[in-house]
Amino acid sequence: MAPRHLRLASRRVPFKVLFILLIFVPICVIGILIHAQHISYLFRPLWDSPPSPFKHVPHYYAENVSMEHLCLLHGWSLRSEPRRVFDAIIFSNELDILEIRWRELHPYITKFVILESNTTFTGIPKPLFFDSNRFRFAFAKEKIVHGVFSGRITTRGTYESPFGLEFEQRRAMTGLLRDSGISNGDLVIMSDADEIPSPHTVKLLQWCEEIPHAIHLELKHYMYSFEFPVDYSSWRATIQIFGPQTGYRHSRQTDLILSDSGWHCSFCFRRLQEFVFKMTAYSHADRVRRKGFLNYSRIQKLICRGDDLFDMLPEEYTFRELIKKMGPIPHSASAVHLPAYLIENADKFRFLLPGGCLRTRE
Repeated sequence: MAPRHLRLASRRVPFKVLFILLIFVPICVIGILIHAQHISYLFRPLWDSPPSPFKHVPHYYAENVSMEHLCLLHGWSLRSEPRRVFDAIIFSNELDILEIRWRELHPYITKFVILESNTTFTGIPKPLFFDSNRFRFAFAKEKIVHGVFSGRITTRGTYESPFGLEFEQRRAMTGLLRDSGISNGDLVIMSDADEIPSPHTVKLLQWCEEIPHAIHLELKHYMYSFEFPVDYSSWRATIQIFGPQTGYRHSRQTDLILSDSGWHCSFCFRRLQEFVFKMTAYSHADRVRRKGFLNYSRIQKLICRGDDLFDMLPEEYTFRELIKKMGPIPHSASAVHLPAYLIENADKFRFLLPGGCLRTRE
């Protein structure tokens, strides 16, 4: 009888294997395809290595301390006169953040150099938001150098890398910067509109001699408003001494980074419409994997919770940091050490302060 049972059992095995091949395996493949991004980010510490670490330059500052003393604390000396400073940004639609930035930096900036395009990085036609809102920036009228970049509109069925279109605009900014009157030895700030150096950072670097030729700025990173501090991971903003070979970049240029140098407020918009615009316009628009991601009520809920708009895991290189940053960003009730113009005009910019998460639709 034993051999008979073995033969019956052996006949049942192919059915299990067939079930696995026809049902279970396709389900797993479909699941992997649907959640490929989550899986990739979850195991990033296994397949990706972090870039080489920055060398942090200590940053000394306190109110009513002389500039000579601050320069000496950094190992530098005081100049007889300040360097000229050119603030160069490529602009999309961040009007509120731009107003805060320029009001905050206005006393220290020689020229505000701003380039905007009639298309997004994804090749979608867009209005010239700055040009049609110049009245908001009349206070800086004499300092503004504005340029328009004629972008390419992508046609249906074709694909162009948004990073390629972004690179073209940054190359155009190099030309606009040179036409703005900048000279060798002047300082140039290279950053996005929402990467705001603190005024005392700019003042320090314009008044001190022997500063590095180029230095990145470590900015405190916020999401949606100053109610949701993420970390100090923002590093792409730089200040450098302009020279014959200087080109406008938004990438790593040196190993030096000046600690605690300002604020980076990502997706800090007043209107839900502006969130949707950026989600479809910037270089990472491929993160919008479903049309439902652009639903206003969904976006509003995520803003107030401090959750990710793209339903993504944190981009981290260690499992420890990955686990640490999973879930919503913790709320903060602090509005200390923020841009002075923001605090002075708190009623106007309530949506950027603790408790102001509700947004208007348009």
